[in-house]
Amino acid sequence: MATKESDVDLQEIVSPEEEKALHNLFLKLDVNDDGKIDMNDLIKAMTTMQLPQVPGHAKKFFEKYDKDADGQINFDEFVKYVKEHEKELLSYFKKIDTNSDGYVDAGEIVESFKKLGVHIEKSEAEKLLKRMDTDGTLKIDWNEWREYLILTPSASIHDILHYWRHSSIIDIGENGLVPDDFTETELKTGMWWRHLVAGGAAGAVSRTATAPLDRLKVLLQVHGSSKNNLTIKSGFKQMLEEGGVKSLWRGNGINVIKIAPESAIKFMAYEQIKALFKGDSGKEIGVIERLLSGSAAGAISQTLIYPMEVLKTRLALRKTGQYSGIFDCARKVVKHEGFGSFYRGYVPNLLGIIPYAGIDLAIYETLKKLYMSKNKGQDPGIMALLVCGTVSSTCGQLASYPLALVRTRLQAQAQSGSVKKDTMTGQIKYILKHDGPRGLYRGIAPNFLKVAPAVSISYVVYEQIRTAMGIKSS
Repeated sequence: MATKESDVDLQEIVSPEEEKALHNLFLKLDVNDDGKIDMNDLIKAMTTMQLPQVPGHAKKFFEKYDKDADGQINFDEFVKYVKEHEKELLSYFKKIDTNSDGYVDAGEIVESFKKLGVHIEKSEAEKLLKRMDTDGTLKIDWNEWREYLILTPSASIHDILHYWRHSSIIDIGENGLVPDDFTETELKTGMWWRHLVAGGAAGAVSRTATAPLDRLKVLLQVHGSSKNNLTIKSGFKQMLEEGGVKSLWRGNGINVIKIAPESAIKFMAYEQIKALFKGDSGKEIGVIERLLSGSAAGAISQTLIYPMEVLKTRLALRKTGQYSGIFDCARKVVKHEGFGSFYRGYVPNLLGIIPYAGIDLAIYETLKKLYMSKNKGQDPGIMALLVCGTVSSTCGQLASYPLALVRTRLQAQAQSGSVKKDTMTGQIKYILKHDGPRGLYRGIAPNFLKVAPAVSISYVVYEQIRTAMGIKSS
């Protein structure tokens, strides 16, 4: 049994045994064996040692403990850091150990989350404990707590507990239909809007950076066929010849503008629908409830901002001089086609929500659990989460892409009176007859090409803005 150290104060003087243990840990972190730990050393070592990491972990660590700001931590600085940090960790351990028996159990974890406004089941708390529990007792003693969190730069019990329940707002230019979950504390303090602003700004940058690929996708969806054999290369060439380099960003303005209302509506609807699922129980909702809440919220937000989707498609496909801007495009659509044209393609768009959101969420959760089962319950690192998100989103798009293609083709055209082209089923039959099943996936190549850079750009910008707005890593 581990020594119950939570009842005694930590000594300021490092004993020979402690110094030896700290030196061994220091050597593990000093990956390049130069006698100092730099940021690359810390990131590599923590990944190898399967220790928990959060966004900006290494940077925050160095900001706090690299006293001379030379980008390196020597052994003396490391020892000083450990002794200071142990005091903080011991303080938090005692706060969570409410019955003062020297151990943290599942009930105390549930109670600690409850104080932060998060309700979790005891079974989930037990899963969280297993990540720290090295002796299989389903209780954490001081040694296990210290070992797991010793390299965590956080000085907040809120941050420590939220290691286990963090999900980032990453925008890849498609409809992310399951919004981020915020705690009651974040909702009450207004911290949620900072996350939405950071996520919206990140989405704006990533969409702008990948706009040429997005416009090419729309071009291939609408004008690509077996007859003209339009490809990525010829599509780019056609856009450049028709309107120059600037034309590659047609439709991006409204694509960025619609982020704010879409995110706000989706967030508010999601919180309301989640509350209906929770009722008076106050329990945290499961994956199925999240899927249904997210899908319903997505449907509501899509319904309200759908005219902007139609305008985005029209602007992306416009010829040079056809419209002078967003308002001119909207005015001409109303004048020549009526208000009804703002909801062309709405049905396939709505039908695509469930398969996209369902497959995206299910695969994301499955991959995350698979990673944790293969890595002894350790939380996935940032790269692992990005890979999980990219793969799940790609699978979701594969399933819903034919509906997205039909939606775009209907958005692009005015009412023609032709049953073959003016309805969802008519479009599907027309495409299958002239291009075969392959025709339902036209434009998917540039769509996939933009996923990886969009996710990466969105994540980097989100982290930078979040830090600038004073949102702590969680």
